[in-house]
Amino acid sequence: MNKDVAFIYSEDQLSYKFSKDHPFNHLRLNLVYDMLKKLNAIDDNQIVKPRMATDEEIALIHDKAYIDAVKAAGKGELSIGIANNYGLGTEDTPMFENMHEAACLLVGGTLTACDLVMENKVKHAMNLGGGLHHGFRGKASGFCIYNDSSIAIEYMKQKYGARVLYVDTDAHHGDGVQWAFYDDRDVCTFSIHETGRYLFPGTGHVSEKGQGEGYGFSINIPLDAFTEDESFMKAYETAFREVIEFFKPDVIITQNGADAHYYDPLTHLCSTIETYRFIPKLAHELAHEYCDGRWIAVGGGGYDIWRVVPRAWSMVWLEMTNQLHLAQGPLPQAWLDQWKDQAPVSLITTWEDPENLYPEIPRKPEIIEKNQKTVEKALYHIRREMKTQS
Repeated sequence: MNKDVAFIYSEDQLSYKFSKDHPFNHLRLNLVYDMLKKLNAIDDNQIVKPRMATDEEIALIHDKAYIDAVKAAGKGELSIGIANNYGLGTEDTPMFENMHEAACLLVGGTLTACDLVMENKVKHAMNLGGGLHHGFRGKASGFCIYNDSSIAIEYMKQKYGARVLYVDTDAHHGDGVQWAFYDDRDVCTFSIHETGRYLFPGTGHVSEKGQGEGYGFSINIPLDAFTEDESFMKAYETAFREVIEFFKPDVIITQNGADAHYYDPLTHLCSTIETYRFIPKLAHELAHEYCDGRWIAVGGGGYDIWRVVPRAWSMVWLEMTNQLHLAQGPLPQAWLDQWKDQAPVSLITTWEDPENLYPEIPRKPEIIEKNQKTVEKALYHIRREMKTQS
């Protein structure tokens, strides 16, 4: 068993729970953990419990007044009017008991992963409880209270002097992380997502390239709705390879939202599980090529928690541990037996998606062409710079 990797996990991470019917459901963490255990793909000595992030660490990104508001909300001491000013108590981000502590544990999990990787205790570390990329300096947004990725990036910058490449493959634009480092030349944010024309948060346009010293270090690839595997993977690979060669980071942090899948109820992309097999494969390869293997992976979106997320997120770990060959054929029968009665849908029984997952997309050629032009626009300044250097 590979000891060069760490799986940050505790059932306490499930305390980040808005309500019974809220689409953000961290039961998915249990589903993934149980999948890996039933597959005999994870060993107890690879599992590391997350620590709690301190107020000082949260304040690397978030305003003190906002942190105080979150604490008060978690104690039932914040009026709805004041709460709404901070993005709390909304339909997306309701208040719940001890929400500050629950959010700090998710952030602490990502910081635990950072320390393990940056202190060379492991090459790769994964905290699926993280990836809350919509949180802003003084406001909650899109199910995200504290932005663990932004905090982790600033933490690695200050503690380790690291140049950080942030790669976000969630169907929703990684807006909170982008804006936190929009004028920072030591952080490069790369987000490939569904166009904001029809989808929250409505940002992530090709023209958002950074400002001041950070100009050129924000790269966005907004894909057309109904984009399929081939076009998604081609855009992702083309951009990732050129971005990392341009930026040459010390460490990569990937946000692995699993909501670009066709089954996801909140988005309009048509990826299959094959995209989620490829996403970590490329990240793994490039981490070793450019960063001496330093790779931190966090979770993110993913709202079909029964049919998509357990397979997609398991593949990140299987890739990290060079066990991706296990992700073929039937899922572990013991896992299916464990969860089938709790699932409100019929579980998929194989690592592969069913054949003919969705009807033929009528605009496929136009979508492919449009995405190709988007990639060219997104990378234009990089290609010009690289050409000048050569």
